[in-house]
Amino acid sequence: MSSQIKAESARRRTFAVISHPDAGKSTITEAIALHGQAIASAGAVHGKGDRKGVVSDWMSMEQDRGISITSAALQFEYRDCVVNLLDTPGHADFSEDTYRVLTAVDAAVMLLDAAKGLEPQTLKLFEVCRARRIPVITFINKWDRPAKDALDLLEEIEERIGIKPTPVTWPVGIGGEFRGVVERMAIAGSKAPGMVRYERSPGGQQLAVTEALDADEAESRFGEDFTRAVEESELLSEVEADFDQKTFEAGQTTPTLFGAALVHFGVGQLLDLLVDIAPSPFAREDVHGEPRELEAGFSGFVFKSQANMNASHRDQLAFVRVCSGHFERGMQVTQAQGKRTMSTKYAQTLFGSSRGTLEEAWPGDIIGLVNASGLSVGDSIYAGRQVEFPPLPAFAPEHFGALQMHDTSKAKRFRRGISQLDAEGVVQVLYSDRRGEATPVLAAVGPLQFEVTLARLAAEFDVPAAIDHLPYRLARLTDAEGAKRLATAPGVEVFSRPRDGAHLVALPNKYRIQTIVNDYPGVKLEPLLAGGQS
Repeated sequence: MSSQIKAESARRRTFAVISHPDAGKSTITEAIALHGQAIASAGAVHGKGDRKGVVSDWMSMEQDRGISITSAALQFEYRDCVVNLLDTPGHADFSEDTYRVLTAVDAAVMLLDAAKGLEPQTLKLFEVCRARRIPVITFINKWDRPAKDALDLLEEIEERIGIKPTPVTWPVGIGGEFRGVVERMAIAGSKAPGMVRYERSPGGQQLAVTEALDADEAESRFGEDFTRAVEESELLSEVEADFDQKTFEAGQTTPTLFGAALVHFGVGQLLDLLVDIAPSPFAREDVHGEPRELEAGFSGFVFKSQANMNASHRDQLAFVRVCSGHFERGMQVTQAQGKRTMSTKYAQTLFGSSRGTLEEAWPGDIIGLVNASGLSVGDSIYAGRQVEFPPLPAFAPEHFGALQMHDTSKAKRFRRGISQLDAEGVVQVLYSDRRGEATPVLAAVGPLQFEVTLARLAAEFDVPAAIDHLPYRLARLTDAEGAKRLATAPGVEVFSRPRDGAHLVALPNKYRIQTIVNDYPGVKLEPLLAGGQS
């Protein structure tokens, strides 16, 4: 079994796609799935007419707005590998979901808009990858539209994030006049022809037409565009910007490709590159810093929980990253945090909102456990030797709102919906003595999380509700004594958080913290730190 675990682990490629909103994450996820023959035709972020939406954006709000609100997992086989692809939200309001996903992957694809370059959310997400030592491949997207100069984009990446781009492909033609690419290294065993020419398929739902041209033919057909591309490629070699596996895995360089996901230009090369160079699963450290070897007994952790993904399946799904060992459906596993034993009879594979029965899984795989009672985001599960993995990051809320339901006859349904969304981590649900249990207060990173909560309460639980925004902008942890002392303090509100029993103090601004410290000496006020008890 040990040799089989090693062999199966070596076949896995588990990665996330990250970027600023509107850079094309869902589009490139769809294009990768098409190239992997996991779907028959590519949908569009805004599905219109006969064209379907993208498989990774399955929520109605995502389809209506054309943005990713929740992360999605897609698994498919390509060449001799099993690809586990995680599409993440780009909007800052949903950062917590994205950051949790980044704990479950071995590599990331950083997507840049060719006209905009590095944008704020991309920079933040890259820093998370750097902190977690996640190797990053960069895909410069939308080269079929007017764009910045290619060399300027490379310089921007190196200067602003301190990582050296090593282009694997180089564009023939400026942004908006995309002819194809020069392959600067052999991908998937190719012989790196003079040029790969692209031609859009009718309607954009099928793979782009590609044609390999030798240098003489490419120069004959594309003249100065090809000559300039070759000269710039040679210049890159002179400044040592060629791909190197060791510096890539060390996070010092980022292999870079140019393409246009909407018309599938360069996406096949990206998928092949991921299979060729992305790291396979490795021994992950537990909460004590000790590595859990791949060949050890089964282990994994829950990085996401989602309910009602499919109207036909009104249930709760725990997303588990397999870290070690061999998983078999029906096996008994133990929850590290509560020491409870549970069955895994209802294990499933994931492909957007679609599911299939899962019989077995290996390190690197993402599996779904249906209605696994008691499992929460951040929980570790194992079989055999005990293990607990580090806690997942949690963000300090910056927006607070009192939730009011319109129809009190639906109180039971209301409570069930709020409890479920709290368990998923969509928002933090708080209660105060001042408002009572009938009026929970939602705490969120961004206001769009409130909109998602209201929409899902109405659509999934038939409970229309409204948000009354509160004047608080930050929170601090306190203890039972502090909660009692601050219960009547002016300008603040004390909350309990049922999820973990914590006491939080909500404040309007950072200056109020100092006055609280002065007026209530010795009271506990601690920041909510990512990954800790927050």
